[in-house]
Amino acid sequence: MAKPISQIAETILNEKEMQNQVLEKVIHDVTQNAEGIQETLKLLQELHESGILGAVNSFVEAKEKIAKIAVGQMLRPPVTNAINNGMAAAGMLTELNPELTKKIMESVSNGFQKAEEGLRLNKKVGLFDLLKLMKDPDVNRAMGFGINFLKGLGEGLKE
Repeated sequence: MAKPISQIAETILNEKEMQNQVLEKVIHDVTQNAEGIQETLKLLQELHESGILGAVNSFVEAKEKIAKIAVGQMLRPPVTNAINNGMAAAGMLTELNPELTKKIMESVSNGFQKAEEGLRLNKKVGLFDLLKLMKDPDVNRAMGFGINFLKGLGEGLKE
């Protein structure tokens, strides 16, 4: 019968052997990915020739200074106000019905077109013209919408 294995001999590599193994692995990887490496070198050369690579290197070298400037700019009151307003507007938009918003935006566009036509005609509007327009269903609908909008706005401002 054979003797049971009681000790495992661990091969300890010296530094030169470890470097040779790493070098062989790198050479193997390069040969396996030669086309990709050539494309990468070509890209780096193009970036270098166009000056973009130098700009990127400068950017990376100055990253701390740039980060300080960017943070300083972001903390300015106008920027924080813009961010807060954007977030509030985004929150409001999530509460609106998309179909109604689309309908209102189309109506506003149509209203601008009619207003432009009125400007071109340069027709004077009198008091009796306004009274007649109140009977127009389109004008009446818009006035009712505006009045209800103003009522809701006033209720919101009260709180």
